[in-house]
Amino acid sequence: MSKIALVTDSSCDLPVDLLERWKIRVVPLRIIYREREYRDGVEITPQEVYDRLEEEIPKTSMPSPEDIQQTFRELQQEGYTHCIVVALSSGLSGTYNNFRLMAEDFKGMKIDVIDSKGLSWVLGFLVLESAKLIKEKLDYSEILNRIEEAKDRIKGYFVVDTLEYLKEGGRIGKVAASLGSLLNLKPIISLDGEGKYYPHNLARGKKQSMKKLTDPIMKQIESTKARIAILQGKAEKEAEALKERLKELENVCELYISSISPALVVHTGPGLLGLVIQPVEEGE
Repeated sequence: MSKIALVTDSSCDLPVDLLERWKIRVVPLRIIYREREYRDGVEITPQEVYDRLEEEIPKTSMPSPEDIQQTFRELQQEGYTHCIVVALSSGLSGTYNNFRLMAEDFKGMKIDVIDSKGLSWVLGFLVLESAKLIKEKLDYSEILNRIEEAKDRIKGYFVVDTLEYLKEGGRIGKVAASLGSLLNLKPIISLDGEGKYYPHNLARGKKQSMKKLTDPIMKQIESTKARIAILQGKAEKEAEALKERLKELENVCELYISSISPALVVHTGPGLLGLVIQPVEEGE
């Protein structure tokens, strides 16, 4: 009998109760300050990153080989024969490749690493989908195929208060960041087929950015039942307002609200708001 483990990284933003309920193992990314490194979400909180942003914007890095190897070893000792790793987009981080290289060298357990092409709840919803497929006790190869299919259906949209942190992290160019600040432009950021950021839309000012953030979601749930996650980084009031608006809608069958991980805080700064949607298939 095969026993299948599920692993992801800390950029998934899934709350502890869901991780425990679905027996999902999380390997932490790393937050690197001049004086020391921290394991994302384990040794440092989002608030601690916010509190120090003015004095230093840290770097982020993929999980350490030691943490990955230790996780694989523990799962093997617990009797798992197979392991599915669903990782942060390879278009944004070396995390996927790091997992893949470690999996190739690990003996005694079959390990498959999937590039989610996403982050935060784009990754999170795919991880939860993987957990449900494992619970259904489908054939292992069928589970892998179904995870790949589910990837295309999950979409995320994000808006940030300032482009400075994306610029610092090398995610957008200096010219784009300067122009955005000068003209009060707020791009609605999404992820393309390669799992890289792209401007899905452009808004001027906060009010218009909120409308353009919700537009693609509202359009989709006119005709489709869906699960939705609201993400926020120091934008609690806006997130709560969105929750009140969305929870009344008939086609919203599950609604989550969560703060982003310390690693995402580093790249977005305070004021991020995001929406992620996963359509619900017939018969679910």
